[in-house]
Amino acid sequence: MASYLLAIDQGTTSSRAILFDRDGQAMATAQREFPQHFPHDGWIEHDPEDIWESVLATCREVLADTGIAPEAIAGVGITNQRETTVLWDRATGEPLYNAIVWQDRRTDEACRQLREAGHLEDVQSSTGLLIDPYFSATKLGWLLDEIPGARERAERGELAFGTVDSFLIWRLTGGRVHATDATNASRTALFNIHEQRWDEALMALFGIPASLLPEVKDSSDDFGHVDARWLGGELPIAGVAGDQQAALVGQACFTPGMGKSTYGTGCFMIVNTGDSAETSRNRLLTTVAYRLNGKPTYAMEGSIFVAGATVQWLRDGLQLFADAAETEALARQTRSGHSVYLVPAFTGLGAPHWDPKARGAIFGLTRDTGIAEIVAAGLQAVCYQSRDLQVCMDDDMSATPGILRVDGGMVANNWVMQFLADMLGVPVDRPTVLETTALGAAYLAGLRLGWYRDLDEIAALWRCERRFSPQMDEAERERLYGGWKEAIERVRTE
Repeated sequence: MASYLLAIDQGTTSSRAILFDRDGQAMATAQREFPQHFPHDGWIEHDPEDIWESVLATCREVLADTGIAPEAIAGVGITNQRETTVLWDRATGEPLYNAIVWQDRRTDEACRQLREAGHLEDVQSSTGLLIDPYFSATKLGWLLDEIPGARERAERGELAFGTVDSFLIWRLTGGRVHATDATNASRTALFNIHEQRWDEALMALFGIPASLLPEVKDSSDDFGHVDARWLGGELPIAGVAGDQQAALVGQACFTPGMGKSTYGTGCFMIVNTGDSAETSRNRLLTTVAYRLNGKPTYAMEGSIFVAGATVQWLRDGLQLFADAAETEALARQTRSGHSVYLVPAFTGLGAPHWDPKARGAIFGLTRDTGIAEIVAAGLQAVCYQSRDLQVCMDDDMSATPGILRVDGGMVANNWVMQFLADMLGVPVDRPTVLETTALGAAYLAGLRLGWYRDLDEIAALWRCERRFSPQMDEAERERLYGGWKEAIERVRTE
């Protein structure tokens, strides 16, 4: 009898495969990093073959290490870095170019021209998104225009576009399925989130042929079967969601007003808004949280481009420490209320500023500033940016989280989580299972396969490992946050 679900978690810097049991407990994990490519300032690419090979290797590794046979796996769930854009040949499955990563800013000028031409309101009203290089549409347009012959081949139906989930589904099924789910589709700027379809007007605006686009399915649905040659058995792919929406499911945020914040390469705060696709007055995003049985549930999202990537830069770029685990001890060495601020605008600023030309800076350096203060400032920047999102959501929404559920690699740092609770002024709950992105993909697959009756059964499995309650007084919170707002204003360009 099948006892496990296999979750593929394809992230920005690494791919993981995790086996979960019926109770949502991770039984085994395999992970592999892959190269990042930076051909020009603001450009970030991945080789799709590196993505594919890392996914296949981790899936095989987790099975080999556990000795679990394919027959013991009920099905597969996939979660992925969103917006990252892949274009490939339908006949061969070969990519025509590197994947353009969600952080990439090469289409900034194209987006500026579209905004100045007055298209922002139409795009936002249909998609819930802004016109920004973050989203897939202008990335895909760039590929069609810059690769010789690509647009003509696309018009002839010879090419396929997909976010990373679609590319993996295509490869895993041997090219038999070209599909995505509603959460990933909602991040392309080509998908009408109210009518749940690809939008002809948006395709015309961005110059995207309809023949390129995948079929849009529910987040818990039939996405075909993994070809037996890859893992030794034909496994159903039954759940797909973009990484942040998958984490929302993994955190069991199924009631309007419940929210989670994921601290990985970037930081993403999402709050469930139920049946209502609420429009932000503060440049946050309206997105599909998940779609089940044809019915979408919506969410409001704030996207921060750089969170854990700050720690990576401090480690690899400045070489201030050897391992990210050292940052907690370093931060604890800092004096209370130090005045160093690090603005990690390495690829511009995300929500709520959306300033692609802003660049990083460190402010408040004094003669006694040392490694500890700079590291602490890098960690605090994540919390300050989360406060930026919280302020906007409080203004935009009728129901906002009184408790924030958190996940991602950074949440293992107790110092950061306490400062986050202090800065937000609300309790922060860390779950027992930190791999909530992969867990959400597994849950979605389990729903389709009948492992779980409904969302209530999944919600009952959630457990809190530790709650961080605010300890900082209001005056100190506002003093520190005021310094952050001043630092932000000094790097903004628009």
